[in-house]
Amino acid sequence: MPIILDHINYIYSEKTVYEKAALKDVSLVINDGEFIGIIGHTGSGKSTLVQHLNGLIKASSGHIYFNGEDIYDDDYDMKKLRSKVGLVFQYPEHQLFEATVYEDVSFGPKNLGLKGVDLELRVYNALKAVGIGEDLIDASPFELSGGQKRRVAIAGVLAMEPEYLILDEPCAGLDPKGREEILELISKLHREKKITIILISHSMEDVADYVERLLVMDDGMVLKDDTPQNVFADYKELEKIGLGAPEVTYAVQQLKEKGFNIDGTPININQAKEMILKGIFND
Repeated sequence: MPIILDHINYIYSEKTVYEKAALKDVSLVINDGEFIGIIGHTGSGKSTLVQHLNGLIKASSGHIYFNGEDIYDDDYDMKKLRSKVGLVFQYPEHQLFEATVYEDVSFGPKNLGLKGVDLELRVYNALKAVGIGEDLIDASPFELSGGQKRRVAIAGVLAMEPEYLILDEPCAGLDPKGREEILELISKLHREKKITIILISHSMEDVADYVERLLVMDDGMVLKDDTPQNVFADYKELEKIGLGAPEVTYAVQQLKEKGFNIDGTPININQAKEMILKGIFND
């Protein structure tokens, strides 16, 4: 079942001198199995938006429906929602706090009431999914590398067996190798476990390479909702709000301006290669 946002508004510090509208009349349908990217400049409303999806923030007005139920109904089970809509914050390794990897990953399932073999299976399966071996299960999470810590933090959310996984800048602070590993892990979870992924990123390259649907946030509103191909084709419009396109898009545009016969607007290396070769052999 989809998550439906119906005319969501959110106002920070309402009825004070610091009042600010962070979300303005946002309506969206997030379908099962999608891989969605969200981009926008700092303060555009990206993080505020996703924190509404599992009830961490309550809208000032509007409704959110999950599995056909209004999450703002007085008798709605918010604990159930948060077990199905998992949220991984930026720098999630800062939230690790238990003595061992096992204890940290088991924290969420324990709060759901799992114990014994059921609990162990959740933990082992989650760690296996993120590529953390059994040799690290009893290790202190604080002794792991940065990339391993982030994997453990993601495993802690996966152990809840969410249907939706929201990741807010999951590659922040990682080196290129760690960045690629985390993105490949997220892509694998989407492909193999059919989890709906919602990825916030400042990297145009990351969303161009991985997501299927791209939301552009600006001033608390959804400015664009389309495929990455269509969104980045209008890169001059993105530049007006402080964004842009992947670097390869600009590189190919410069080739066009120098007279190269290239048809289309590539958003990743493979597309650029195909378009350039096609232009060469068609001349």
